[in-house]
Amino acid sequence: MRSLFWRILASFWLAIALVAGLSILLGHMLNQDAWILSRHPGLHNLPAKWTALYEDQGEGPAQDFLQELKRKYHIDVQVLNDSGEAVIPGTFPPRAAAFEARQQDDTRPLPWRRLTAEYTSPKTSETYLLIYRIPHPELDAWHRESLLWPLSALGIALVVLTLFSLLVTLSITRPLSRLRGAVHDLGQTTYQQNSLAQLANRRDEFGVLANDFNRMGARLQSLISSQRQLLRDVSHELRSPLARLRIALALAERAEPAEREKLWPRLTRECDRLEELISEILALARLDADIGNATAIDLPGLLNHLKAETELSNPEQVVVVEAEPQAQLQGWPNVLERALDNLLRNALRFNPAGQPIELSARTCEEGLRISVRDHGPGVSAEHLSQLGEPFYRAPNQTAPGYGLGLAIAKRAAEKHGGALQFENHPQGGFVASIVVPRELNTP
Repeated sequence: MRSLFWRILASFWLAIALVAGLSILLGHMLNQDAWILSRHPGLHNLPAKWTALYEDQGEGPAQDFLQELKRKYHIDVQVLNDSGEAVIPGTFPPRAAAFEARQQDDTRPLPWRRLTAEYTSPKTSETYLLIYRIPHPELDAWHRESLLWPLSALGIALVVLTLFSLLVTLSITRPLSRLRGAVHDLGQTTYQQNSLAQLANRRDEFGVLANDFNRMGARLQSLISSQRQLLRDVSHELRSPLARLRIALALAERAEPAEREKLWPRLTRECDRLEELISEILALARLDADIGNATAIDLPGLLNHLKAETELSNPEQVVVVEAEPQAQLQGWPNVLERALDNLLRNALRFNPAGQPIELSARTCEEGLRISVRDHGPGVSAEHLSQLGEPFYRAPNQTAPGYGLGLAIAKRAAEKHGGALQFENHPQGGFVASIVVPRELNTP
């Protein structure tokens, strides 16, 4: 992954390195004698040139060399031997030397800068001390000329840093602008997942963020669509019992007292159906609410409790429980009990008398599987994928219900990090299973 963190860090590090390097370079140029001795065109390699000329041609050419240096660069030079005596007259006049001596006890600066350099002749091993006195106007003029290269380097560095900073800034602000637009579209419910497709292909933090945002946007759109569909389905399902109640009330108003007494059971039945439907809708809505922290669930105890409750309310049916001891689950007991109770009631609608309903909890390759199997006619394969949707009922299903039991079980499975799976058993019957992955099932 090309981390944005390292790109920003490298940018600042490069900027600091360039600024520090140029600062050190300018400091050397303006303040250190060694810089002047090595870079000034009149002083560069002067000791070696003068020594070779003096030892090869004598005092006259050596003195003329210094005079020419003074004429061209206004630099005075003295050359002393080991005893401190002048080797040649040099170009520094006695009057200037006397002035310099008087100024040693004065706080006022000298009108020139004094530099010294020692040089040992490779031919005679004689050591010479060269004393340079450069007037400040000459030094300032040379500084102005010598600053051209570092200032050019500084300008180039600033241009490079500006371009690099611009690229880094754009690499941050452009993705942020796209994400801001996507957030705005999501708030207006006009979000398109392909709007961040290019950003999601990046291999840095913005690419990861765009992929997460796409998943979040898809999830939110799915939830919004399901909520809208649920509202449409709820309004449709509520309309039927309300219409029947309205008709029954209208008939009751016009009927004679004897006939009116016959209508009361019908009104009571319609009210019970309406109450049952509202209870199912509220149970489905509560699964999306925060219901506290997950706890360890006693699966064998829960399954045996459901077996006893089912057989008590349906004496003609038999429930067989099979729970492995190692089958454990972290979750919400009340939610899981409601889901399994709905699966059992669904199985009771289709299971023929004399055949047991099998309730099992066992480990599998996926993790934990809790299954409810009946021996009824099953469901056509083309309708299995639609089971679990609110208010959906398979065609030709005559058993009573509103199509919310399986939807509640599906939401409960998702609440536990798993899924609700449906299949027809190879030996006949229908199987509904809550499957929780192993990594989500670790206490």
